[in-house]
Amino acid sequence: MYLVKTPSLLKPLAKDLLWHVPTTQREVYFTFDDGPTPGVTEAALDILKRYKAQATFFCLGKNTEANATLFSRIALEGHAIGNHTYDHPDGWKTSQIAYLRNVLRARKTITSNLFRPPYGRITPAQVNALKNHFQLVMWDVLSADFDSNNSPQQCFENVINNVTHGSIVVFHDSLKASTNMLYALEHSLEYLSRDGYIFRALSDT
Repeated sequence: MYLVKTPSLLKPLAKDLLWHVPTTQREVYFTFDDGPTPGVTEAALDILKRYKAQATFFCLGKNTEANATLFSRIALEGHAIGNHTYDHPDGWKTSQIAYLRNVLRARKTITSNLFRPPYGRITPAQVNALKNHFQLVMWDVLSADFDSNNSPQQCFENVINNVTHGSIVVFHDSLKASTNMLYALEHSLEYLSRDGYIFRALSDT
């Protein structure tokens, strides 16, 4: 169960989490979870480059260790990087100490002040432990590219029908999501560019 558009009523209940970027400008923040993944992340980077778009990649520590050159390329091309834990634990099912150790293990290679919890699941205690060290980033638009029941066209429509000024959009640069993601990414960039949107990376400060 997931929601493509985060309800506005939910955001004030989790005020320590960043759901969207406050702005009156036509700016959108594309983000990617779970990489870097060989063959997928490169393709996403190539598409972003064609549209002169910046994005934010929330990486797994284990993937940055295994794909150091690809990880370096993300930053070299001007994108922001965020911590997505070491190996994707579910915060609702993981003890406090184990969760924090997982985050810190990822920080050995991911020196970023941005953090996104896997599955968007994080407990109040985990928020309190991390909020003074990280900007905790959620989203307000989910492409749902990870769902094999969705077509690439549906994932594209999930994005363009829900984006507004300052939206944080989630894609996944994973093997599972690659077909949906690459189609939805390119078509969203094309459509929103024509609509006057600029694609920015989240600030790591």
